[in-house]
Amino acid sequence: MCKKYSKEEIENRIDIAVDMLKCKDLFLLQKDVNERGITHKLAEYLQQQFPEYNVDCEYNRMKNQKMDDKYITKKLNLPIVDLRSNDTTAKTVYPDIIIHKRGTENNLVVIEIKKKLSDEDKKYDINKLEAFKKQLGYKNSLFIEFDNKGNFEKKWI
Repeated sequence: MCKKYSKEEIENRIDIAVDMLKCKDLFLLQKDVNERGITHKLAEYLQQQFPEYNVDCEYNRMKNQKMDDKYITKKLNLPIVDLRSNDTTAKTVYPDIIIHKRGTENNLVVIEIKKKLSDEDKKYDINKLEAFKKQLGYKNSLFIEFDNKGNFEKKWI
């Protein structure tokens, strides 16, 4: 059984992991390394903070509700091209980081990360985080934006 964390405990543990990333791997942020490299290192530090959970990057499987022993690809109904459009389609999703218990519906936190240097649209990631909560039952979703000095902004969705 996984430990139940209060929202405050979750936030504190994530802050510790982010501080570890800044302390040990600032180089990745300063040199504009690909987001996957940054999320991988952050996931390592998150695993230390949530040892009884699985911390995965780009994990895209979930249990099929109709067949207990089968796993299917995670999909969300998300806007197609224009984020202001009401048109949606089911898209396979690869969250940057999830803190969960594999093979269960115990989904503690889903995290999307962006670098401030990135030209990619943050709104899409925020829409994706909202959908993870509404459509897949994640308890908490977090958007983190880093700059190349290690400063970060968090937004709980």
